Amino acid sequence: MRTARLVAVVLVGLGVVVYSAWLLEFLLPTGVSPSQQPAGDLLLAVPLFRVTVGIAGLAFVLAGPPLMRLAPVHWTGRLTASSVAFLGLVLIADSLVPGASVVELLTNLAFVSGSVSLALWWPPGWREWAVAGCALVLITWALAFIASQLGPGHYAGVFSRVQLAVRAVLLIVGIAYVVVMPVPRFAPRGNH
Repeated sequence: MRTARLVAVVLVGLGVVVYSAWLLEFLLPTGVSPSQQPAGDLLLAVPLFRVTVGIAGLAFVLAGPPLMRLAPVHWTGRLTASSVAFLGLVLIADSLVPGASVVELLTNLAFVSGSVSLALWWPPGWREWAVAGCALVLITWALAFIASQLGPGHYAGVFSRVQLAVRAVLLIVGIAYVVVMPVPRFAPRGNH
């Protein structure tokens, strides 16, 4: 279990860092307006961002099995681990075929289902983080969607980047819980 914890923390941590590579747009010339164009447009503008999204996706997919070992053996724990792996698959697909409108829907569904499942099994204190995270994901999703429907001048880029930051924070909270969660103790082999 300790190995599963270490692997999960490293993979989800790597995924979060690489998922946050969109911040490089403030250092690199991209031709994408951070205030008006959604962050997803970076994948079409600069190939580096497609690579980073693909690597983040791979890290999240690979984190799925160790998270399954750590999560409680009931459907809510399994849904949490599956949501992280599903997010990874969506990100890999986005890196291969950027600009698909279904990506935002699937990404947000992964975060909503993951945070709702966390709220159902995390202990008090941690549960509030999951509920707040879910609420923020839904609010930023709505704001980004509305701004994109209204067209230029409505800050779709700002809202999509706030949404990315909220997602990263929610994943970091998940990593923090994995670090501090109690590990079940098993009897040593040979002692019955």
